[in-house]
Amino acid sequence: MKGNNRIVTMLLLLSTVISCGSVQQGNKNDVAAGSTVVAQHGQLQVIGTQLSNEKGDPVVLRGASLGWHNLWPRFYNREAVKWLAGDWKCTVVRAAMGLEIDDNYRDNSEFALQCITPVIEAAIDNGIYVIIDFHAHNKYTEEAKGFFTEMATRYGDYPNVIYEIWNEPDYFEWDEVKAYSEEVIGVIRSIDPDNIILVGSPHWDQDLHLVAEDPIQDVTNIMYTMHFYAATHEAWLRERTDDAITSGIPVFVSECGGSEANGDGRLGTEEWKTYVEWMESRKISWVAWSVSDKNETCSMLLPRASSEGNWSEELLKPWGKLARNSIRRGN
Repeated sequence: MKGNNRIVTMLLLLSTVISCGSVQQGNKNDVAAGSTVVAQHGQLQVIGTQLSNEKGDPVVLRGASLGWHNLWPRFYNREAVKWLAGDWKCTVVRAAMGLEIDDNYRDNSEFALQCITPVIEAAIDNGIYVIIDFHAHNKYTEEAKGFFTEMATRYGDYPNVIYEIWNEPDYFEWDEVKAYSEEVIGVIRSIDPDNIILVGSPHWDQDLHLVAEDPIQDVTNIMYTMHFYAATHEAWLRERTDDAITSGIPVFVSECGGSEANGDGRLGTEEWKTYVEWMESRKISWVAWSVSDKNETCSMLLPRASSEGNWSEELLKPWGKLARNSIRRGN
């Protein structure tokens, strides 16, 4: 046990969780214990540059990210997560808690927590991993410290949890992103000593060459995120990432898609296949964006899709079909 906060967490799970638009009841017995992904792999760790299970064997997680909680709250529910774990065979889901756009965490923290709580707890119940994503482009240091204090206190005893402390630093220098990350990591590690922490880098998580020149020191079980959109980002980004890994930087692709970088435009099917082959050959974990119904290429669902899963092929947009097939094939 990592601390005495398990009692608090169990009490939270036994209480009724008010989710976005519905009321859900926590249930720790949804999936038989030995049959789940987390039961098989347990506490994740970073060995060298490789994400590994508690036995030290390499692990590749593949899954889907929900869209911004404040834009698509209807998908933030237990049944949607259960469907992603069961039908899509996701071994990880990502809860993208928005810090910007209307009704964000800074303006309405209660609503944000009501959205992400059932997602996190459904992932735990279904025995898969979950990324708690501080989905920001700008820097909100104090908000991040408060948020991750609460998340680590609630869920730090669960091996399911992965913390993503800054989704995509846009126009920041690496020294500023690094200083922010060290501060937030310190807050998490004071409560949770070992769950994986994901660290972003400048220019939408693509400046891994800067990270390689000056990585964070003296902290275990951290990885650096890389984001790509296959119809825009060509071989240069794979080569840059390869160079960073060779330099000793552990990489986790916490967001990726088959569209152009703006989330729209054409679907680069062949480019996506190239990226998937590249990630698989290097045992890089990846999460596809996004479970949402926006009228754009990188949204996976049609607007008439149910909020709670049970998505037939006809309810999946072309990217949704491609992402689902890639996740199922890999897992």
